[in-house]
Amino acid sequence: MSRRIPRIMTVAGIMSDIDDDGSDSVSSDPSSSSSHKDRIIIVANQLPIKVHKKTDNSKGWTFSWDYNSLYLQLKDCLGDEDTEFIYVGCLKEDIHPNDQDEVSQILLETFKCVPTFLPPDLYSRYYHGFCKQQLWPLFHYMLPLSADLGGRFNRSLWQAYVSVNKIFADRIMEVINPEDDFVWVHDYHLMVLPTFLRKRFNRVKLGFFLHSPFPSSEIYKTLPIREEILQGLLNSDLIGFHTFDYARHFLSCCSRMLGISYESKRGYIGLDYYGRTVSIKILPVGIHMGQLQSVLSLPETEAKVAELVKQFAGQGRTLLLGVDDMDIFKGISLKLLAMEQLLLQHPEKKGKVVLVQIALPARGKGKDVKEVQDEMYATVKRINETFGEPGYDPVILIDQPPKFYERVAYYVAAECCLVTAVRDGMNLIPYEYVISRQGNERLNKILGPEASTPKKSMLVVSEFIGCSPSLSGAIRVNPWNIDVVAEAMESAIEMPEPEKQLRHEKHYKYVSTHDVSYWGKSFLQDLERTCKDHVRRRCWGIGFGLSFRVVALDPNFRKLAMEHIVSAYKRTTTRAILLDYDGTLMPQNSIDKKPSSKTLDILNSLCRDKNNVVFIVSSRPRSKLDAWFSSCDKLGIAAEHGYFMRMKRDEEWETSISAVECNWKQIAEPVMQLYTETTDGSMIELKETSMGWCYEDADPDFGSCQAKELLSHLESVLANEPVTVKSDSNCVEVKPQGVSKGLVAKRLLSSMQERGMLPDFVLCIGDDRSDEDMFEVISSSTTGPSIAPNAEVFACTVGRKPSKAKYYLDDTAEIVRLMKGLASVSELMIPIL
Repeated sequence: MSRRIPRIMTVAGIMSDIDDDGSDSVSSDPSSSSSHKDRIIIVANQLPIKVHKKTDNSKGWTFSWDYNSLYLQLKDCLGDEDTEFIYVGCLKEDIHPNDQDEVSQILLETFKCVPTFLPPDLYSRYYHGFCKQQLWPLFHYMLPLSADLGGRFNRSLWQAYVSVNKIFADRIMEVINPEDDFVWVHDYHLMVLPTFLRKRFNRVKLGFFLHSPFPSSEIYKTLPIREEILQGLLNSDLIGFHTFDYARHFLSCCSRMLGISYESKRGYIGLDYYGRTVSIKILPVGIHMGQLQSVLSLPETEAKVAELVKQFAGQGRTLLLGVDDMDIFKGISLKLLAMEQLLLQHPEKKGKVVLVQIALPARGKGKDVKEVQDEMYATVKRINETFGEPGYDPVILIDQPPKFYERVAYYVAAECCLVTAVRDGMNLIPYEYVISRQGNERLNKILGPEASTPKKSMLVVSEFIGCSPSLSGAIRVNPWNIDVVAEAMESAIEMPEPEKQLRHEKHYKYVSTHDVSYWGKSFLQDLERTCKDHVRRRCWGIGFGLSFRVVALDPNFRKLAMEHIVSAYKRTTTRAILLDYDGTLMPQNSIDKKPSSKTLDILNSLCRDKNNVVFIVSSRPRSKLDAWFSSCDKLGIAAEHGYFMRMKRDEEWETSISAVECNWKQIAEPVMQLYTETTDGSMIELKETSMGWCYEDADPDFGSCQAKELLSHLESVLANEPVTVKSDSNCVEVKPQGVSKGLVAKRLLSSMQERGMLPDFVLCIGDDRSDEDMFEVISSSTTGPSIAPNAEVFACTVGRKPSKAKYYLDDTAEIVRLMKGLASVSELMIPIL
């Protein structure tokens, strides 16, 4: 068992003991204390640390920063004297258990890194098993149609994934100050980690960024543990994606699988998840400008550029460049086939165009990687044998990872960069290429007189990669269409110089301003904004295991206790009770909407109490309500959101506003009919003074999309009519102006006041937006003349959600139990004749 890491670091490590290269390492300041600093805990699968065994035959390890790590670049760009970064993740080497305590202490004190040590077997099942063989292929749109293709779901691998996420949570617990620290979790390796952190600290300030694609709901819903992962992500405060498409797919999955819809307010997208607002951030990551520009200035880079210029431009050859990881989704073979097609269609290019393909090591392993390698080697061999000649190979394959300065030199020398991945989360190769082509003065001299003219660069990029939307000047291609890719390569070569310059200028302006610093600052600013109201909300956890979530509500919003309301009911003598019907007394998902005999008995018991005035306030037509509640002779009913009202069964219906003409229906009905015909599962509900387009049984995404269009359409065509168009839960409704359930509450209280019956008990229960008007009227009446001083007022909504009501009950079953309890009190208080 490793010892607990101290929360505040006070002892500096001795660099000479742990690292041979002091210039490549960083030490902590012994006088610094995290108690007065903002702290950001960066959590990722791997620490930004290089690990080497000591070379002097002594036991132990040396450690240094990995400057190519995005997570270290964040610190370099965002870190200042007032901000402290802590890193939590795995090391790239297996550390013996006997050495883990010492290594932990060294890494914490010297690098402020908290290593997560995993047994080799567990790490293999978690990373190479679940992450790389199941999650990664699925997120790149590869379904496990056979045991050999992607790998079938394996629950033991999933359990390993969950176990590792829990171990990460345990390590974070050792260094976190939950009230002050921000936690930023990265990528698909740790998607259930937010659940474990939220369970430990309900108010933890937690951001998550997904660096891979998020697949469409049709792909994602094949995952057996789909709900657990969605719920894990929703335990974050802010979830980041590279593109709108990835975010859209995630939101669609939340809607279809969890029934959670999103709203866009003032440019921000948010999901209401049990009272917490989970914000969505759409912003692609950028590159580290300073690091790349420093590499461009290295003498080694300049020497390599001079060598490449002599090798290609010096012989009149145009250099095309591809830089890709060796994996099944990077489309290297498709790029090679396009090069072959280019030479077939344009024989004059033979000897004049060279494709240099740099194949970086694969991050995963398996026979699929071996198959990609074999196909790549075979294709390169065939092309070179067919089109090559002495001193000329059309394709030059570099399958050993070059040093970074060598890669940058190829960027500088290449006329065009090709990225033909069939699916990729982001891919920063085009960004690096654009900045490299901008060059500097010393490189201009090496490149020749033409380099002093406006810079130029050309990009051919797949439309399936994350950086594609931000590169509007690139030639976007479908990598599966070999002919189109070949044509794009020809266009990139032959495009007029001024056009190349304009495209480069556009790309350079974007890439240079949207760097890793911009990305990190923007994400953290949004995380801080999202978390700012944590302190004022009451939080408590519900659910077990990976279904755990936190309910966060306003401090004044609480569950309506039976004992509290029954006590108030007993000691009061003039009571007003207003009840919504659908979703309140009757479950929304019920097929038969007619009230049960039990409900009718409860209502009759309440109505028989002479101290009570009971009203059903519904959006349904009066004919249906009249038939359903015909046995309740003393029950008041408000129909069609309160347009029609009557105090008792035997009284005439009244209108809450002056009678209105409904000629507008002749305009609205054809419009609604059009949307009904084009939206399967929708229907029109006609009433006397209003009408609604209901899409409860339609596809959730399509129905919601059509509802927004219909709302806009109706608002336009009915702009000069005396009506209001509103969208509520699964319905777009048109009703006369001035009609609302709030008007019913106001008229009822005024009527009771006129009869000298100032209510000292008011209960109002509803479940949707239309009921919020009643809650507002009831709450504001506490300071007015329409109710008695010190009256007991209970505005109650159904479900824990933001509301103008001060109380809530969980569901219709609890409401029926409450009303039955009040009815029982009334039965006991009614004198027996």
